[in-house]
Amino acid sequence: MRQIDLTAVADARLDVLVAQGAQISRSQAAKWIEAGCCRLNGATPGKAGTAVRAGDHVTAFTPDVTESPVTGEDIPIRFLYQDEELAVVDKPCGMVVHPANGNESGTLVNALLFALDDLSGVGGVRRPGIVHRLDKDTSGVMLVAKNDAAHLQLSEQLKNRTMEKHYLAVVEGTMKEPRGVVDKPLGRSDKDRKKMAVVANGRPSVTEWTLLENLRGAALLDVHILTGRTHQIRVHMQNIGHPVAGDPLYGLRHGVNVPRLMLHAHTLSFTHPKTGERLTFEAPLPTQYGEALTALRLDKNAPLRLQL
Repeated sequence: MRQIDLTAVADARLDVLVAQGAQISRSQAAKWIEAGCCRLNGATPGKAGTAVRAGDHVTAFTPDVTESPVTGEDIPIRFLYQDEELAVVDKPCGMVVHPANGNESGTLVNALLFALDDLSGVGGVRRPGIVHRLDKDTSGVMLVAKNDAAHLQLSEQLKNRTMEKHYLAVVEGTMKEPRGVVDKPLGRSDKDRKKMAVVANGRPSVTEWTLLENLRGAALLDVHILTGRTHQIRVHMQNIGHPVAGDPLYGLRHGVNVPRLMLHAHTLSFTHPKTGERLTFEAPLPTQYGEALTALRLDKNAPLRLQL
């Protein structure tokens, strides 16, 4: 166990001071505080939001490192880019991002632990390197951090909405408007705890969509999410009457005939945490997605527009 001594130079929240001093995320700092690993002027504060005054002394005791229970597995994974700070991967449809009950192996994390020498530990022992998630049946571009400093910087971009994510979604029904915005709060469904729903006391959630092409009984959209809530696109599109095609949880029972969830994380833009360069990466359409899209097109010979 390592001891970190901090002296506040200005009034602040305790979790903010610990996060800055220990170079960890606020959520991780909150866990340390709640676990009794911090002292404020010699006393155990207990709450992450405890007020710290200028001149107060804080001692943080870093918890003992726990060996990750997750093992690397030789699972093929496509890298779109990597350097010493991060990696960009193309997650396939059907792959779970990290181990959880019922999915202890065969995940993206298992593949990353085998393929890469270093992954950040900010996300915990079961989610090393994972900056953001994609649903199991959503394919496409994902960002992975190789060290804690890069992870924290990239997480700040997510929080501040300077990381831009665009998805390609085939939704049920044709669209009458060229674009729209769904600004509705999301939270756990009261009727089915496995589902998310639009709820009055949910977390603010904003989804922008732009029509790329109307299809046979469906439409191809460019979807830009300004927030990153669980199942956000799937729930928002269902809420406006155009669920994502092939969605077993929120979709139509007798919708258009497609072989998979027609949601693909197409492009991701962010600022490199070390160089400051603005980078954009694109995950090409998976074969199964592309074939299903072609089958639904009204004019299969016309050029397909995938970007705005």
